[in-house]
Amino acid sequence: MEDIRRSILQMAKGAIQERVDYEVTRVIDNILDVNTKPTEKRKVVLTIEMKPDEARQVITLSASAKSTLAATTPIASSLVITADGDGKPMVAEIVPQVPGQVSMDGDIQEKPKLLKLAAR
Repeated sequence: MEDIRRSILQMAKGAIQERVDYEVTRVIDNILDVNTKPTEKRKVVLTIEMKPDEARQVITLSASAKSTLAATTPIASSLVITADGDGKPMVAEIVPQVPGQVSMDGDIQEKPKLLKLAAR
């Protein structure tokens, strides 16, 4: 006689296993994302709820899978407070070289980004 017992993951026409696989794929994508910390722990949680009827004959099954991903790493930049030609304060992003200067790689340093300040 063939054993027809299967895993609970194969119930609901395999949809439970499909949800777990989907969340595992999200975790793998997050691990491969260079904007996340590589050694941060990720987690997949499968919740299976079973609610029997009064006669204990029929069980309503509900399953959900959820992943906890690593957050993206913060972006860092440096800003300097300066003044424009009229003496009004402004903020500029610090750049590694003098604007217009050519690096050893042949790249030309762009002008720094300026932050628009609200009028006081």
